[in-house]
Amino acid sequence: MLSYRHAFHAGNHADVLKHFIEVQLLRYLAQKDKPFWYIDTHAGAGCYALDSGYATQNAEYESGIARLWEREDLPEPLADYVALVKRINPDGQMTLYPGSPLVASELLRDGDKMRLFELHPTDSEILHENFAGYGTQVLMQTADGFGALKALLPPPPRRALVLIDPPYEDKQDYQRVITALREGLKRFASGVYAVWYPQLQRSEARQLPEQLKQLPVKSWLHVALSVQGLSEEGFGMHGSGMFVLNPPWNLHAVLQQVMPYLVAHLGQDAKAGFTLEYQEN
Repeated sequence: MLSYRHAFHAGNHADVLKHFIEVQLLRYLAQKDKPFWYIDTHAGAGCYALDSGYATQNAEYESGIARLWEREDLPEPLADYVALVKRINPDGQMTLYPGSPLVASELLRDGDKMRLFELHPTDSEILHENFAGYGTQVLMQTADGFGALKALLPPPPRRALVLIDPPYEDKQDYQRVITALREGLKRFASGVYAVWYPQLQRSEARQLPEQLKQLPVKSWLHVALSVQGLSEEGFGMHGSGMFVLNPPWNLHAVLQQVMPYLVAHLGQDAKAGFTLEYQEN
């Protein structure tokens, strides 16, 4: 299915959670001098306009990044993420929102590399345009990231963050996530893998975190942000989650500090809340 366009949702509460955590993971990998790879299985277009096109139709960013833009009381780790988004908007106006690849590119060092995959032909074309000047540091392919991941692991530096965030329009994506991680861990057990998923009434979405907990890893972290209660009809996304395999040792403490703040400022009703779980096997 190639109908999904992330531009409709750019900068919403799910992007805030996903990209805030992405920043924490990349900062962690950059603490060592040794290079690392950033691998994005569903890279999207790389950057999105908030003042024109698809993003203006539902203006989802207004209940996401816009609620943090002017705040002066941000917890330090969250302020780091917001500052990164502001660097993409040097005139101070909130007109662009970075996708996951652009977030990563802001934090890569000279020896680090990105490998980006996007199957949607239009978004892939825009992605290539956005990263045309990066040379061999960034390689892009119009391809299914699930299928392409196998050939990349393990990466030459034996250090990497793999971000997996398919659109989940096709319910088979949930099983593809599990399959890709099982195969990936066989080849590269020490990698940091981050999976984004939507909170939906659909059974596959509700079951995914429990399936991820069964994967053979030394440690995992699960965090989810619910911005509202379920609708009466039971449709729509009421939140999202991130599941990290082999997370940084300090990520749990960072999220303990930040998640109550996100609930307070991104929550849309009294049923807003968060889940935070961590386990070392």
